[in-house]
Amino acid sequence: MTASLLPPAPDPSLAARRELALWAHERLCAEYGAPFPFFSSKDPLSELISSMLSHRTRNQDSHRAYQQLRARFPTWDQVREAPTAEVEAAISPCTWPEQKAPRLQQVLQEVSQRCGGPCDLQFLAEMPIPEARAWLEQLPGVGRKTSAAVLLFSTLRRPAMPVDSHHHRVAQRLGLIGPKVGEAAAHALLEDLLPLGWDAQQVYDHHEALMFHGQKCCYFHTPACGRCVVLARCPFGQARVGKVAE
Repeated sequence: MTASLLPPAPDPSLAARRELALWAHERLCAEYGAPFPFFSSKDPLSELISSMLSHRTRNQDSHRAYQQLRARFPTWDQVREAPTAEVEAAISPCTWPEQKAPRLQQVLQEVSQRCGGPCDLQFLAEMPIPEARAWLEQLPGVGRKTSAAVLLFSTLRRPAMPVDSHHHRVAQRLGLIGPKVGEAAAHALLEDLLPLGWDAQQVYDHHEALMFHGQKCCYFHTPACGRCVVLARCPFGQARVGKVAE
């Protein structure tokens, strides 16, 4: 067989990163007590609105904004048709309510138009995941993180992996992604490290374990590398511990 007809050689760096991702997965899941119960039982449209409210907002504030919105407007049709100022007032606990209120209404209007009337997005359960994510990402302001959150966190329970800032930081420090890879680009790269066929619970556990590690140990400032369960294979932690010891 000529060189041009040979199959492409496997990428050893990709194989190594996949092995490292599973190694970290096992240790972090054991450390934080996986399997983790799903925190949300929202339908997909409600999860979409909740995810949009959570952008750059603390969990407790976005939760309060969502609860106030539902209390003021019992249906999403009412949110879509309400005066924008009233929607803005209802979601005031979240960041940038003056921007999010018209964006929420714009998304609800487009969903209604694309579905031909009231729509709960349940049809996404029947679509291949890449197509379901593409459908969601055509909506205004919906990116990779939000589309994955809708599919995984909602009652759809589809194995699409969101990457938040904590997950991204841990993955970057471990060397699962490069130092210049942003959160948006990280989604495809980190998903490619997971085994094909993982179900929603496994993907959820992976995301939650890395997120918990970022929240409880691998802090943005002064990470607690000395008690890190993945320190043995973390280039960032090894370098940092070495500097402290000098």
